[in-house]
Amino acid sequence: MPANYSGILLSCVYHALTLYTYLHFTATDVDIRVTHCGICGSDIYTLRSGWAPTKYSVCVGHEIVGRITRRPDCDECSAGQENHCAKQFVGTCNGVFGNGSRSYGGYSERVCVPAHFVVKIPDALSSAAAAPTLCSGITVYAPLKKNGAGPRMRVKIRVVAISRTAAKKQDALAMGVDVFIAMDEDEAWNRKYSRSLDLFRKMIISTVSSPKMPPQKYLRLLQTNGQFIQVGAPEDAIPGFNVFIGSPREIEEMLKVAAEKNIQPWIQKRPMRDANQAVVDMADGKSRYNKLLTP
Repeated sequence: MPANYSGILLSCVYHALTLYTYLHFTATDVDIRVTHCGICGSDIYTLRSGWAPTKYSVCVGHEIVGRITRRPDCDECSAGQENHCAKQFVGTCNGVFGNGSRSYGGYSERVCVPAHFVVKIPDALSSAAAAPTLCSGITVYAPLKKNGAGPRMRVKIRVVAISRTAAKKQDALAMGVDVFIAMDEDEAWNRKYSRSLDLFRKMIISTVSSPKMPPQKYLRLLQTNGQFIQVGAPEDAIPGFNVFIGSPREIEEMLKVAAEKNIQPWIQKRPMRDANQAVVDMADGKSRYNKLLTP
């Protein structure tokens, strides 16, 4: 196992360093050679200390896919909801372990993580397709499952995309959207579609991370006793809260569903050396729709 890891260390969105040393290795850790890492909005928020002060310099990237090069000595790990652990939470990146060492993300050649939090990618799902699902996939899959969706459930779902403008309308329709709402171009959109979103159990899953989102207008779309589930985490403007995405078991289930149903995200590949510019492009809204870093 290498003593030093090469990766993209960032002091803000516009400056990059290229070397760090990973100190935290235990009997339950695995060493992974990174083959793909998606760029997530959470990377941008972390880089600019949007959620909380960031421990610079930081190597972000939590949508990590790669090959295991070192396996742990201990195979015993408890199952459950580890992502809700109240004892000690260490993020995939920008976290601090009990011994004081830091966690580094996937904008790197390798990552070292606790073995229990590593899940196998199904053979039928490519690494490039799997990486973006580790955030955008599980944040939708987990709340659907927790609210009753699953095998033997017959549901009728109308897919509604809500965006600020119509710039992404044609792409959304190509992905299978039934209704596209452009909020900035239709001032009466919330009244026009009031109480009309008859989704499974009258549910809206919001992935919006913009502090400009209008939650009151979203709520008007629901019928009585409907559910509004917020999985996006804006940097400000609403009370601070933590989003823990999903447990390793739920992520593994989600990946199997993606493989069985041939779910393929739209991705744009960028070489790891261009990570700095790729993050800036994403912050400027130029992604269509999942940016992916590769060696």
